[in-house]
Amino acid sequence: MDKLVIEGGRPLKGSVQVSGSKNSLLPILAATLLTPEKCVIKNAPLLSDTYTMLKIIRNLGVAVEMDGNVLQIKSGNFKKYVAPYRLVSTMRASFCVLGPILARLKKAEVSLPGGCVIGVRPVDLHIKGLKALGTDIEIKEGNVCAKTRALRGKQIFLGGAFGSSVLATANVMMAAVLAKGTTVIENAACEPETVDLANFLNKMGAKIKGHGSPRIEIKGVKSLSGVEYEVIADRIEAGTFAIAAAITKGEVTIKNINVEYLSALIEKLEDAGVTIKRGRDFLFVKRTGPLKPVDITTLPYPGFPTDMQAQFMSLMGIASGISVIAEKIYPDRFMHIPELNRMGAQIFRQGPYAIVHGVKSLNGAPVMASDLRASAALVLAGLIAKDKTEIFRIYHLDRGYENLDKKLVQLGAKISREKQ
Repeated sequence: MDKLVIEGGRPLKGSVQVSGSKNSLLPILAATLLTPEKCVIKNAPLLSDTYTMLKIIRNLGVAVEMDGNVLQIKSGNFKKYVAPYRLVSTMRASFCVLGPILARLKKAEVSLPGGCVIGVRPVDLHIKGLKALGTDIEIKEGNVCAKTRALRGKQIFLGGAFGSSVLATANVMMAAVLAKGTTVIENAACEPETVDLANFLNKMGAKIKGHGSPRIEIKGVKSLSGVEYEVIADRIEAGTFAIAAAITKGEVTIKNINVEYLSALIEKLEDAGVTIKRGRDFLFVKRTGPLKPVDITTLPYPGFPTDMQAQFMSLMGIASGISVIAEKIYPDRFMHIPELNRMGAQIFRQGPYAIVHGVKSLNGAPVMASDLRASAALVLAGLIAKDKTEIFRIYHLDRGYENLDKKLVQLGAKISREKQ
């Protein structure tokens, strides 16, 4: 098992290329199960989550070839319909194979999902949506067992306690493309990754409109074709680099991104005193003066993303004043607070709120990564901490960032990956 050792105090300078989006790729890989023909997926990030999803679809009998960041996938006439616990338990996004398997084989058995421990994330909306399409579902021994005679379009409201669900929207949308009639998803997720999946499905021959809005309409088709498709850039990785530039008083150009997808983060960074210049497909981020405290509330897109909450908390940890961070998506997603406090931060949790009292500096310490985005927050803190920071359990980091440590080193950071 590896750990990261970071020597802080070095401003980041230069340019960095953002990898493909993990949160787009994983549902798209599941969607390749909807056609027997070959699909070519470009710009696939090389992550442990990517390899896990490939293991799952290979286990179903799907042929996969990998050449760098290009994947060739051909599901053919696969007959296996079980996605087992030993694979699905490691990654929540793997649950979105349920809809495609069901659409192709009329039955599916998928283990309840695992992934990062960031609070309760039920699958009730997935089940509600698939039941509405005409599926009988039972939960047996930790597995979701689904079967149908025929999927039929329906108007479905997918609202949950904390708003829309990206993966539930994806699961229902993938099942609905091969259903008879028209499906309307109300309170659908509007995230760019949902739009990317819908664009992929439409290129395959699906008839989806309204994606990117809370109302998605899907007219079912008899079959889908194989396609060649390029995954969008990872907006969360781009945002993490933007905060890295800001927290280190650096100057970084972030390339290969859709700037529109970062609007909520950009606004908050500018409010904090960070200079940002926007291009057609890049951001230039620079900070010279002190950081101002800024309050944020995480919300579904286009609001401030929950996947940037931990990283922004690290930034506010050295702001000149008090900021309040409200987590409205996953109220328990605060496991990084005690680790940041070990480094000298002064952060206090009150329910779904974190009150951050900015300090002048952080100190290096051994810290433990609890989940993917918490890992990134600790790396950001380590970049400015005095002395050395050791981050353990970085396998969480490798789930969602392609070579983050190497990219930061290219920008001037001093980071080494060592065996524990």
